[in-house]
Amino acid sequence: MRKRKPKKRIIQPDPRFGDPMVTQFVNNMMFSGKKSASFAIFYDAMDKIKERSPEEDPHEVWKKALNNVMPQVEVRSKRVGGATFQIPMEIRQERRLSVGMKWVIKYSRARSGKGMAEKLASELLAASKGEGAAVKKKEDTHRMAESNRAFAHFRV
Repeated sequence: MRKRKPKKRIIQPDPRFGDPMVTQFVNNMMFSGKKSASFAIFYDAMDKIKERSPEEDPHEVWKKALNNVMPQVEVRSKRVGGATFQIPMEIRQERRLSVGMKWVIKYSRARSGKGMAEKLASELLAASKGEGAAVKKKEDTHRMAESNRAFAHFRV
């Protein structure tokens, strides 16, 4: 490579939980640079989780949901001699986290309900219990990688 690797950006911790991962989640959820609106939605969702399950800490529910959604492997397309193969590959930790966050946000938006905070709270609660569309997406990805395990020798 000719150019040097770009410096890793330092993400500031969020004001309520003091967790940089929360800020990263909010950054992924943000539309049109409206970060304060994204924080408001996220904190509303945390309050709704607190109402629905008062015995659990909402931050822990969020972390558990992310852990249940983060994929370990994914399939990448590679062309070998005129044929395209789906090759299963391990995912590094940073990508694992960002893919999990993006899936939770995507399937929260796709949910039925009133308001993004309500949808996000529902998806996070479902994901923390090991159900919901985001967890299903992870299982489908793992199943796809498992069925294409025969092509793992093409890995680079």
